[in-house]
Amino acid sequence: MGETIPIAVPRKGRPLECVLDRVAARLDVPALADDITSTLRHEKARTKGTVDADEDVYHRLAAYSTVDDPTEPEYTLLRDDRAGKPRRIVFDSVTIPLDDRDGVPEGTSIQLVGREEPFRALRTHEFALGFDSADLVLEEVVELRPKPLDRIADVNARINPVDTDVRVVTGLGDTVYHTLMATPEAAPPSESIDRDFLEDYEGPICIEPRYERLVQAVLGTKTLDGVEFHYPANGREEEAAIADTGLGVYLTVTGSTARDHGLLLGEQLFPSETVLLENTPEVSESVAAVRSVLANGAAETELAVTH
Repeated sequence: MGETIPIAVPRKGRPLECVLDRVAARLDVPALADDITSTLRHEKARTKGTVDADEDVYHRLAAYSTVDDPTEPEYTLLRDDRAGKPRRIVFDSVTIPLDDRDGVPEGTSIQLVGREEPFRALRTHEFALGFDSADLVLEEVVELRPKPLDRIADVNARINPVDTDVRVVTGLGDTVYHTLMATPEAAPPSESIDRDFLEDYEGPICIEPRYERLVQAVLGTKTLDGVEFHYPANGREEEAAIADTGLGVYLTVTGSTARDHGLLLGEQLFPSETVLLENTPEVSESVAAVRSVLANGAAETELAVTH
């Protein structure tokens, strides 16, 4: 009987889909990845009320999960944060054999294990490997310095080894940028909305409270001299709040909704990218072999960390 390497992954959403795409490509299991993705998308639609639920959530959970076969996906229930706190079906676990992989000990499998906060599960040494958003690394452990941080590749150099043993292995390329944006009045057309503009700017900048430390790391403490953080009021749409303030940072895919609020898009500051993480002391020879399989060929992201 070979070793099974547990890997912490998000329970739902874009980051999990990105992980499943990577696993499908590296381990040749596209049908499994598609099955999990389609199930969770369908359940998200049910939770939002855009698809009618013919059966109650417990019957659907039983239908989706195959508890007597670890190579088939299992799901679990999670309280959604929407009104009424409905129960939502999310990913729990699946085991994938790594047959005939170069450098991987015979009989080795991986077990993808859903966690609400994979990065924190690695920090407590529950896992040697995991996937999570790079944002969480910046929000929790990256040191704040006068100079800005603008690449995934530079994250590890700013992690104090006293704070955590977790390090970034590589980015997965599902890049969505934290972007500077401003009203025409706050940033005249003759000036670019970028870090140089912020060097001379004094006044309010609107951000989500949870991103305060991230923004400080990304922009650098020197750039933020004279800047005062403002936060959207409860229930206020972020881009609308930025329009009220004049200047802000927002996580945007295309910027189309920002333009709907009369905002100009500025510099893309930092990618909100799903990353492969490792807890360095927990990396055994077999874990290193699995890490190599999952990280190999990461050319689709120019921000890959040299490991």
